[in-house]
Amino acid sequence: MSHAAIIAANGDTIHLERSAMPFRDVVGHRRLVGLLSRSVRRESLPPSLIFAGPDGVGKRLAALATAQALNCIAPLVSDVPEQMEIDACGVCAACTRIARNVHPDILIVEPGDNGSIKIDQVREIVERAAYRPFEGRRRVVIVDQADALVPAAQNALLKTLEEPPSASVFILITSRPDVLLPTVRSRCPRLSFRPLGPADIAAALEARGHSEAEARAVAATADGSLGRALEAHAGELVEAREVAQQALADAAASDDPRRRIEGAKNLLAKTGAGGASDREQLASHLRAMESLLRDVELLSTRADVRALANPDVQPALERLVRTYEGERGMRAFTAVDRALMALDRNAGVKIVADWLVLQL
Repeated sequence: MSHAAIIAANGDTIHLERSAMPFRDVVGHRRLVGLLSRSVRRESLPPSLIFAGPDGVGKRLAALATAQALNCIAPLVSDVPEQMEIDACGVCAACTRIARNVHPDILIVEPGDNGSIKIDQVREIVERAAYRPFEGRRRVVIVDQADALVPAAQNALLKTLEEPPSASVFILITSRPDVLLPTVRSRCPRLSFRPLGPADIAAALEARGHSEAEARAVAATADGSLGRALEAHAGELVEAREVAQQALADAAASDDPRRRIEGAKNLLAKTGAGGASDREQLASHLRAMESLLRDVELLSTRADVRALANPDVQPALERLVRTYEGERGMRAFTAVDRALMALDRNAGVKIVADWLVLQL
């Protein structure tokens, strides 16, 4: 792992463990990464950008890869269509310092302990960005979790975003772009990073030593987030899928509301710690259930089974098709989605579990 230089609320620079990589190693997002590469080579990269998308899909890594491509001493250039037009070499002094995030011209701002980015942090980077780069070609300012910028801090950025220094690039990373002020959004072209496909996540996990079966099972329940897949224990995600599969089978076996409510206890496995921990545990079961229901719909339409996210449990999926194909399956999927939204709004886990099993 590497170390990120963070501008703290008191103006100090803090080094945290992080990692960076060239464009070619970013998982997924080929179209967006290719666009960034072309823009760097043709010197048409906008001076201010928003990288928007779900947590854990690679927005920050893409921002750091952009910083490497802009400052690499020996960049790799190609005119082959399927390759990046320009990419960082990954091994020169500039690349390695950016990968360790100790490069003086790559500035990263993150929320402090209170969860927000204050105006003093923004004033610090605005002042630094006004000067020419210390040693690189371009200074890159990355504001991670930009939705944590307090309104005063966002306003402090406006003039710089509108008239950025010629040698600086600002990248605002957020999973909630609508939280940013309209005046900030209007000054920054937005690149939308979508959830990663299960195949991309599984391949990345296999490259990190997971078996193929384990990688597929984890990828199927990661909700498009490589970050979530890497943070979770594979055994826990496989277990979450087993819980979800049993809950669907129990609901299919009985229309009796009392028996269904009794079966809801299975969805609450490993809860009891209280608060956010319980909600995340139930959410893990529900994300696994969404993945299973997607596969059930795929099987019911006789689509190519190679597209299954959970091919190792195909026999169980085929049994579920008998109950959840067509309209009932769509209702079940919608109910799971609503249950996840309720958990995001801090609804109680038992209430959500009980309600959901009555909808399946």
